[in-house]
This record gives sequence, C-alpha cells and structure tokens, in this order.
Amino acid sequence: MFANSIRSVIRNSVRTPSTLRITAYNQAKLLNLNNSIIRRNYSDHHEETFEEFTTRYEKEFEEAYDLFEVQRVLNNCFSYDLVPSPAVIEKALRACRRVNDYATAVRVFEGLKHKVENSEQYEAYLEELKDVREELGVDLKEELFPESA
Repeated sequence: MFANSIRSVIRNSVRTPSTLRITAYNQAKLLNLNNSIIRRNYSDHHEETFEEFTTRYEKEFEEAYDLFEVQRVLNNCFSYDLVPSPAVIEKALRACRRVNDYATAVRVFEGLKHKVENSEQYEAYLEELKDVREELGVDLKEELFPESA
C-alpha cells in the first residue's frame, strides 16, 4: 500500500514529452529575452573621448595620496589602447614627486617609451616634458644606465 502511493507520486511527478517541449520552448523564449536585454544595455554605454580620458586621469593623479594609489592609477592609465597626453604624464610625474617616489617617475618614461608607436613620438614627448623633468629632477633610464639602452 505504501509502495503504491510512492509509485503514484513518482509517476505523477515525471513530465511527459509534451510538457518538456513546452518547458524547453519557454526557456528558449526567456533566454532570447535575456539576450536582447543584455545587448541593449551593452550598446547603450557611453564611449569616452580622448579629452574625457585626459580630464579623468588628470583628476585621478591629483587625488592620489600615496604610492599605491599613484601606481594603481598609472597601471589603469597605461592599460588603455592609447598613449596618454603630455598633460596626464605631467600630472603623473607630479604625483610621483608628491609621494616622493623617484623610481616610479623614471618608470613613467620607460612605460611611455613602450607605449608610443615610434621613437619620433617618444622624442616629441620628451621635448614637451623637458621643463617638468628638469623641475622635478627626473632622469631617464637611458641617462642612468647608458650601457643597457
């Protein structure tokens, strides 16, 4: 008697193929709805312009209060697929000076050298930032270790 009631419960809980098709259809419909929502949200984001990028990172370097913050902002800034403007590099150098980290200031120029497309662009950046380098006393890696350049 007890076994019969268990069998009937199991038999009633097993789905028939028609209910499986309906469930699969509803799941596919729900999945399509979710994908359309995701696509819509994905395409609605704001594309940041170079000027907005520059302004944002100038502000972040001004607000960096310790070495960890300066290095974090530098890492984020250099991770983009563009070369930061000279104004951003200047703010980065001043932030390095503010937290008293000479090594990071030298590494800014080393990262910039790898980020630009050719040596002429690197030379243009060096010329643009020459006054700041002299004011802050930042040497280049090439000047510090001429044999490894």
